[in-house]
Amino acid sequence: MNLIRIVGIVCLSSCVIANAAKPIDIGSRRELFVGDQLVGRMENVNFRLHEPRPGQRPKSPLPIVYGTIIKDGDLYRGYYRDVRKGYKGKQHDGHPGEITCYAESRDGHEWSFPQLNIIDAEGMHGRNAIWDGKHMCSHNFSPFLDANPKAPTEQRFKALAGVLASGGLRAFSSPDGIRWKLLQDEVVMKPVGGYSFDSQNVSFWSVAENQYVCYHRTFQTPHGKLRTVHRRTSKDFINWTQPVAMNPNLPKEHLYTSQTHPYFRAPHIYVATPTRFRPDRGSSTDILFMSTRAGSTHYDRLFTEAFIRPGRDPKRWGNRSNYVGLNVVPTAPGEMSIYHKDGYRYTLRTDGFISVRAGATAGELITKPIRFSGSKLEINYSTSAAGGLRVEIQNANGQAIRGFGLGDAKELVGDTISQQVEWKHKSDLGKLAGKIVRLRFSMLEADLYSFRFHN
Repeated sequence: MNLIRIVGIVCLSSCVIANAAKPIDIGSRRELFVGDQLVGRMENVNFRLHEPRPGQRPKSPLPIVYGTIIKDGDLYRGYYRDVRKGYKGKQHDGHPGEITCYAESRDGHEWSFPQLNIIDAEGMHGRNAIWDGKHMCSHNFSPFLDANPKAPTEQRFKALAGVLASGGLRAFSSPDGIRWKLLQDEVVMKPVGGYSFDSQNVSFWSVAENQYVCYHRTFQTPHGKLRTVHRRTSKDFINWTQPVAMNPNLPKEHLYTSQTHPYFRAPHIYVATPTRFRPDRGSSTDILFMSTRAGSTHYDRLFTEAFIRPGRDPKRWGNRSNYVGLNVVPTAPGEMSIYHKDGYRYTLRTDGFISVRAGATAGELITKPIRFSGSKLEINYSTSAAGGLRVEIQNANGQAIRGFGLGDAKELVGDTISQQVEWKHKSDLGKLAGKIVRLRFSMLEADLYSFRFHN
């Protein structure tokens, strides 16, 4: 079972969060509790952070050095940085010995390293290199599967890569994720301030924003010179807006990476698993959890402590010892995985980053006013043997809608990723779609991870 942490102070009395000025239209989107945007009131419940746990170490783990994992249908594609065999030169950022390597997996656990012979370079596992040190782009080559419906077939995959010394980030495309070419010779993003792009600079097509989004390294925060994150957008992956500071850092926190990406079950929510670096504490590192939403210019940090701690291994208490790969991916029914530099695959329950938790004292969460589309309500929840969960649908004024009050609600007991909510054997909510409502979750010894309306 995953370890959990409680945010701040448990609400022993009514904990009120300001209501939205107007209803939030969630449509049929899945909503997770990685922020408090939809929360109107909480009483005797709290947010809980669920820590990923490592499973059995793979026999052939994926190396994570600025690594990326892409789930492409039934195939997992892995990308990582390596050094050309026999390279004896100075190993600075973007040095000519760096190469980008490729791996594959059918189960998301064991990895193979195909002999591609595209680049004349020996990788750690053989000739699986797909790009060499040209243009200093193998230092932080960061690809993604392009979800843009207008993307040409020959550009099914795209990537950004480059360091300060090379003048900035260059844009790449590939039809198959293996054979890559530059979209143009010129850089598409120039540096801003010192150490810009000295990290894994991540990008993707945002279905929610209908544009490309990039989260990249900069080095200036309100707390002074700290490694941090800025955001840019583009309609064509070539021309990018000016950077906007996300300012996620706390004092003394350097964020080596951001690993910001759309959550695979809710693409309007972007999750982030950055490496936190504390040079004032022996150059130690760990992994954080943050989130942001489509169009937002700030990160939500319900929890400011570590998501993945260094652990007992002394080797994980130094600089550059704790990195995780870009993308949280599904690896089994009800399971999603995060890949760590130490070779272990860390797992979580699907949607299980943060839950709303009620203990042995009954509690409840009431949402802000919302509008939805669809005719059914589905939730992801877990209870103890003695616990339970009921859902009431209220009107905009907080009054139970006839037939959908707590007294009408079927008590849910158990543990499931997808459970349809019913009221006295009814579940059709079609007549309420488009109207302003609130949801009231009444809970006892229960965790609520997510909810969505659908047909």
